Amino acid sequence: MPNSLIVITGATGYIGSQILLALLSRFSGQFSFRVIARQSSDCSFLEALPVEVVRADILDPLALNEAFRGASAVFHCAGLISYTVNFRNALYETNVVGTRNVVNACLFNSVRRLVLTSSIAAVGSTEDGSPASESTTFQEWQRRNGYMEAKHLAELEGLRGVAEGLDVVMVNPGVVIGVDSSNPASLSSSNEVLRLIYQGRIPISPSGGTGFVDVRDVADSHIAAWQQGKTGERYLVVGHNLLFRELFDRIGSIAGNSVGPVMILPELFGFMAGFGGEIWSILTNSPSFISLESIRISSRSLSYNNSRSVQELNLRYRELSETLQTIVG
Repeated sequence: MPNSLIVITGATGYIGSQILLALLSRFSGQFSFRVIARQSSDCSFLEALPVEVVRADILDPLALNEAFRGASAVFHCAGLISYTVNFRNALYETNVVGTRNVVNACLFNSVRRLVLTSSIAAVGSTEDGSPASESTTFQEWQRRNGYMEAKHLAELEGLRGVAEGLDVVMVNPGVVIGVDSSNPASLSSSNEVLRLIYQGRIPISPSGGTGFVDVRDVADSHIAAWQQGKTGERYLVVGHNLLFRELFDRIGSIAGNSVGPVMILPELFGFMAGFGGEIWSILTNSPSFISLESIRISSRSLSYNNSRSVQELNLRYRELSETLQTIVG
């Protein structure tokens, strides 16, 4: 019988579900698993899995204290992604206060290790355009971005936990892409955008670039961080640094694509699209990836150094072609 409990928040989401399935495939029988989900979350795909589902919100400290009872490890994957102005307060509540509550519940229950899902958004940027590392300084321009600031402050909550005696390790994935056909919850807006590019329905590319990583590599990185990561450290998990124009080219090399001539996003058109995303978010009260801030970021050529994850976690990243094929195949 399993004698250790692993708790996962955000297991109904894109990243959390992949981590849960990876854990079950490797450690079923050695550990028992408990999933923390909000009342509104669709947990139907969990019904066939050997997991206990506890309905609790990360913004409810008392519920978390009870939900984490008996846990030896916690994977905190729950979070909110949005770049629109009207979600700035929600970003702070979910990503910062929610993480604060998770850290406190781990301390209260003497959890042995907390693995915190962070993001490249929490990592600093270099002034000369060289790849950022885990120690790169967070810049002032990043503080004006609601999502970046929220993820940065969430990491500070994790480090506060370290100062109070909690073993915390942080994982910072790039833009997560790819589909695991065995995972019903392997759904993301990023994958939908890449499908539209493949179908030739997005002929305009931003001028900048960023880091990308396969969702299965992200799951592997979390398990490696749990087993081998150093307390209080963060690990950049990025398989490929690409300009967006290069990403279009790679998608355009896949058989069956309808990618035509691609134009770099004009500044005025970008402003109009970003403004439209802001209005849409307000009218629907839904997070949006298209916003004034996301358009600004997409014009920056950002890149990231994955050396620490390769050397300390022994990660081996999948080829980009393999990842893209799972999206369009």
